[in-house]
Amino acid sequence: MAITTTPITPTTGVEITGLAGSALVDKAVAADTVAALDERGVVIYREADVADEDLVAFSRMLGEVVPPRHGSVKGHPEVQAITRDASKSKMAAYREATFWWHFDGSTDVFPDKYTLLTARAVSVDDDGDTEFANTYAAYDALSDEEKAELAGQRVVHSFAASQLKVYPDPAPQERAAWDRIPSREHPLVWSRRSGRTSMLLGSTAGEVVGRPADEGLALLDRLLAASTQPEFVVRHKWRRGDLVIWDNTGMLHRALPYGESSHRLMHRTSIAGDEAIA
Repeated sequence: MAITTTPITPTTGVEITGLAGSALVDKAVAADTVAALDERGVVIYREADVADEDLVAFSRMLGEVVPPRHGSVKGHPEVQAITRDASKSKMAAYREATFWWHFDGSTDVFPDKYTLLTARAVSVDDDGDTEFANTYAAYDALSDEEKAELAGQRVVHSFAASQLKVYPDPAPQERAAWDRIPSREHPLVWSRRSGRTSMLLGSTAGEVVGRPADEGLALLDRLLAASTQPEFVVRHKWRRGDLVIWDNTGMLHRALPYGESSHRLMHRTSIAGDEAIA
């Protein structure tokens, strides 16, 4: 099969067909993937049907693989199973929080650099598409006045902020458990050593340091709305076997809602970040 590469939007995403299975485990493919991630933020390998051992091998070509804290696949401790089936994952109850825009590792100094997600099973009776929003492009599109307003602003990211989206009135003991998970203060605007700039937004962003709560949330909501305009968003409709890779440090993502009874199953690997947020 011929390999085809198709840009998805003018700024974001590329879809590749004709590469599958162990053919992905190639240094040239890995180098091309990194180049595409740098330029487009999201790389979609349609119906790649990559086995877990090849997923791990390919991931290692992109960087250091971070083992998940929960939900490792038997025989492959680097691979995490993503499901809403509580019988298959202790984290199933928290998956609803992924229906809001976020980036992974938002309370870490070094957030994950890349995420790889492949579809093992997809339900035909529910949606569950995944969307990606390019905050590099969204920041570049801001006016000079808006950029000046954001300079030096800092934001507190926390697990509690994201859970309040799902459960706005938690029991006191539940809220106390959320608050025991350390929060992290980050700059709102992240300027990289590469010269690129993104914004650290999403459901974990709960307050802007030094601003009244309502004013800070209004700013975050405005920036999130600007970053998730159609021109900056890629929406991916999953087929079984698809492999999607994204730059977690510059792309927000979210799953569109799907039911707890869905047999949807994803396998994920994460690549360690190599640049501290500063």
